[in-house]
Amino acid sequence: MKKKEKTSDDMEMRSHYDFSKGIRGKHAAEYNEGTNIVVLDPDIAKVFPDSNAVNKALRGLLDIIKLQKKATN
Repeated sequence: MKKKEKTSDDMEMRSHYDFSKGIRGKHAAEYNEGTNIVVLDPDIAKVFPDSNAVNKALRGLLDIIKLQKKATN
């Protein structure tokens, strides 16, 4: 089944969206610093409540890898 091509009507902003309280460039500085988005599989995401938990686990894993490398050298 072919996907329907988007027309200009499909791409128009809907009238019920309200950006009157939006702040232009609110995240521009963060974006310019660079982003590193990683998508976790759902079963992994259930274990880690937030990015801090993921980072803590990965740092622990790095420590283990470093110890193993020292032990084999």
